[in-house]
Amino acid sequence: MNTTSSVVTKVYDNKTTASNYVAHQVAEKIKENNTAGKPTILGLATGSSPIEMYKELIRLHKEEGLSFKNVMTFNLDEYMPMDHSSEKSYHYFMDVNLFNHIDINKDNVHVPAGNLTEEEVGAYCADYEAKIEKAGGLDIQILGIGRTGHVGFNEPGSPEDSITRMVTLNKVTIADAAPDFDGADNVPKKAITMGVSTIMKAKKVYLMAWGEKKAEIVKESLNNAITDQVPATYLQKHSNVEYVLDKGAAGE
Repeated sequence: MNTTSSVVTKVYDNKTTASNYVAHQVAEKIKENNTAGKPTILGLATGSSPIEMYKELIRLHKEEGLSFKNVMTFNLDEYMPMDHSSEKSYHYFMDVNLFNHIDINKDNVHVPAGNLTEEEVGAYCADYEAKIEKAGGLDIQILGIGRTGHVGFNEPGSPEDSITRMVTLNKVTIADAAPDFDGADNVPKKAITMGVSTIMKAKKVYLMAWGEKKAEIVKESLNNAITDQVPATYLQKHSNVEYVLDKGAAGE
């Protein structure tokens, strides 16, 4: 384990061991709050990075009785336009990879809407922020990292004080999503995302990255100067963040 600024870095042999570590950290916070009669507020991510972590949380629920009845979740982002029922949507992803397999109250689940008109976006995003604040803020935020250094869909150029909003996706992000959409032309060009400041307010952040393809951007985000061109560098200012990596992602 080593530290760069206030960032703790943990490297595991493989992504399964690393994912299980994060799952157990999340489970401990839920248990601690359940015992105290307090809700747990989780910020959740989609994409390939958290899938095995979600699998372990499901196992902990089914085999060890971990209860999510007192958990409230807020997802980072959603493509726009995107219908909730679409298999490409992050609503669908979260149901299939986590929510359908645990005892969470669906009223406590929040995934940004992707089916808004542009006129509705401003009020919707302000309400999303207000809901997080009313819940008491995020206890834990789970992040992956994109090759542009994006966290959520905060692409290069995202300001530090940004909040939940509509964004235009970077060409690299669209190219990376293309296989899931049968080609770049079918990838939505916009998204709703939590902002940098929304993420930075979380009490604890776990950023997970797997494989050699992420090694370069992990190195940049940990070692380079803080810049809006690599939004993950903002995390250097967070007082309680862990980068959880496999050997491939830690290679640089």
